[in-house]
Amino acid sequence: MSLLQIAEPNQSAQPHQHRFGLGIDLGTTRSLVAVVRSGKAQVLQADTTTDTLLPSVVYYPSAGKPLVGYDALTHLADDPKNTIVSAKRFMGRSQADIKFSHPYELSGSKDAMPAFVTAQGEVSPVEVSARILAALEQRAASALPDDSIQGAVITVPAYFDEAQRQATKDAAQAAGINVLRLLNEPTAAAVAYGLDQPTDDNSENYYLIYDLGGGTFDVSILKLSDGVFEVLATGGNSALGGDDIDRLLTNWLIKQLNIDPKDVSLHDKSILAQQAKSYKQALTDAEQVDIDIVVNERSFQGVLRRDDLITIAEPVSRRTLSVCEQVLRDAKLSVADLDEVILVGGSTRMPAVQQVVADFFAKEPLCRLNPDEVVALGAAQTAHQLVNGDSDNSLLLLDVTPLSLGLETMGGLVEVLIPRNTPIPVKKRQVFTTYQDGQTGMVIHVVQGERETVDNCRSLGRFELYGIPPMKAGFARIEVTFSIDANGQLTVSAQETTTKTESKIDIVPSYGLSDEQKEQLLIAGFKYAEEDKNARSLIETKVEAERELLALQSALNEFAALITPEEQRSLTESMQALQTALSTDDLTVIESAQGKLKPHSDAFAACIMNQSVKASMSGTSAQDW
Repeated sequence: MSLLQIAEPNQSAQPHQHRFGLGIDLGTTRSLVAVVRSGKAQVLQADTTTDTLLPSVVYYPSAGKPLVGYDALTHLADDPKNTIVSAKRFMGRSQADIKFSHPYELSGSKDAMPAFVTAQGEVSPVEVSARILAALEQRAASALPDDSIQGAVITVPAYFDEAQRQATKDAAQAAGINVLRLLNEPTAAAVAYGLDQPTDDNSENYYLIYDLGGGTFDVSILKLSDGVFEVLATGGNSALGGDDIDRLLTNWLIKQLNIDPKDVSLHDKSILAQQAKSYKQALTDAEQVDIDIVVNERSFQGVLRRDDLITIAEPVSRRTLSVCEQVLRDAKLSVADLDEVILVGGSTRMPAVQQVVADFFAKEPLCRLNPDEVVALGAAQTAHQLVNGDSDNSLLLLDVTPLSLGLETMGGLVEVLIPRNTPIPVKKRQVFTTYQDGQTGMVIHVVQGERETVDNCRSLGRFELYGIPPMKAGFARIEVTFSIDANGQLTVSAQETTTKTESKIDIVPSYGLSDEQKEQLLIAGFKYAEEDKNARSLIETKVEAERELLALQSALNEFAALITPEEQRSLTESMQALQTALSTDDLTVIESAQGKLKPHSDAFAACIMNQSVKASMSGTSAQDW
């Protein structure tokens, strides 16, 4: 049964125009759907309960329809292989990328996104996510007027790459949902807190989103200026969260028993972990909690205080603040520049976390909204604006690309066209040229990463451009364009400027970078910066020397008669010496050989130029001038 929307006078600008946009938080463990009704964003509840959270779980029985949510969760213990949880972790990844433990049997090639082998056959992560999205859309359809849902804004982690974003869109399409936009989760949280509202003095405002979930941590810095909401920088750690605090607290409990952790069975550790989690949650509302544990016939009774938990959780807190410091440096800001700090994620309910954040940033963080719902609420507000064209809210959202994008040039070097943390949508162009005489085609190799060489970056795709007019090396002009749309989808095109011959590729690989791989690429970029700089200098010198040798050999084939045999011999010997030097990786030796070749090549070039001038002046008298 659909419900009729009732709007009080002046509470809704257009109360009878039923056009709704959904905000969907497709989470790893739990998902939500929200909508704006009568001017207020609200998370929709399940039909039979008051719970707004839908477990991101799908069960595939041997007979009957698949089950979603809590109905599926009940089968996790007795049939884990057919109960798919955390499908989001598999989205856009190849089987070779999946190195975390799981109970599933996977099928498919190592270079493609795998499928789960279930009692109902092979099921892809996209199909699993589609069922979760369909359940959320059905929840919304039962609460809203018929045919009133126009589409949805679906949130994704800030670190999702092109393949992972495309997989999310594919899942929505399979569920019959029109995707209005993919929105970074931290950006959605900022919208939920109303940070999109301009200040009276129209000054620039800076906000930091601190998102600590059960197993992941993300930080984003946003700037609001002249109605433009821009993500300045992002960072995170996909292996850091509240679960780590649970483990630290479990180890603390074992220490109180004076037992070697190696002597505690997995079963007892599991029980202790559950107790630790309950103690942690109890300290959200209480200043202290009584402890009573028994392991290996040893018991401990005591008191755990909030201050104790702050000390126990310090390693996790320190690592989160380290990420915050790096993101601040990326954004070229200091703590004093921030107007607000926003807490997102269930683990930020902990007063211990709130206190650490408040101390570090020297201000009380915003945490008045339910941290589990805040992302969905922000997505719903964005969807409402897109569907209804809210003229009172001119907010423009600009997310960023998490890793640098570029292409391969001679010598295996990377030429970056779009640096990481560039606001999207974005379009960048750069002109390249040919390497050899008469070259009529080239391969455009698109890569992603922070290193200077292709071997240390991730390949995203290749395409070919043919039809380049044959001409001398360096004379052709090839314009390459990188374009990223609002959903983070990358398109690369190449055009030869004289003939307008063009080729392009949409970068939609069947797998993408995992969060861990993105972090590794970022860390490697910083760690090997000096080493990469030296390697790039060597490669660039070698490439330039090889181009000079090719050009000189081409010129000798055509103009050798312009210089004496002795000059030819000296030039050829210097060229051979440089060719020999290129077989080494000694930059000093190569530069020395280049220096010895230069006088001979300059003299040869002068002869060619004089010949060209004489040819152009032939038959011309002084009177013509």
